[in-house]
Amino acid sequence: MIKLSVIIPVFNERQTIGQILDEVKKVELEKEIIVVDDGSTDGTRKILGELNDPTVKVLYHSENRGKGGAIKTAQTRVSGEVVIIQDADLEYRPEDYPKLIKPVEDGFADVVYGSRFLGPHRVFMFWHYVGNKFLTWLTNILYNTMLTDMETGYKVFRAEVFKKLKIRSDRFDFEPEITAKIFKQKLRVVEVPITHYGRGYKEGKKISWKDGLAAIWTLIRYRFTD
Repeated sequence: MIKLSVIIPVFNERQTIGQILDEVKKVELEKEIIVVDDGSTDGTRKILGELNDPTVKVLYHSENRGKGGAIKTAQTRVSGEVVIIQDADLEYRPEDYPKLIKPVEDGFADVVYGSRFLGPHRVFMFWHYVGNKFLTWLTNILYNTMLTDMETGYKVFRAEVFKKLKIRSDRFDFEPEITAKIFKQKLRVVEVPITHYGRGYKEGKKISWKDGLAAIWTLIRYRFTD
């Protein structure tokens, strides 16, 4: 059976970290769980320190470096054959793991994107939707692809591919950077529908329009540079 490495970047998710860990552990797949606390200040760090759970490996940043920085910290620590990135905010559902890893397991994909727009999703935040669609459209033009959701948080990799990716971005521009490098390497990418329950800014959403501008620059930059 294939072993899955689940990377969970965490920053100030005291309300959800316990539940997301429980949901990941319930998935009936062989797996390791690597949590990277990215300098949390809301009590998340204390919760993680009290876990006493041998199935969960916790790594700590002394200061906030961003999602990309957290993923880079975990990049050399994975031991599974397949890697999945799991946000800690309950927007993405771990019960989708089996269908996310299936294209890799069956030998048809090096990378799998879980598309929020192909599966059931919360219907709100129109301008956030427009921003996502614009970034995906720009990706498809620049890299001659046909993605429906470039910014999805659910990205799955063959571990061999993941470990070789040179990640430079520390913050949310990780998503466009990794996408650019995946397509420039001509890796096999498959999209599958996922369930997505998005949250608003009052519920703790952290990404903003400034991250959108950074994503545009990142997509253009890595089209023409390494």
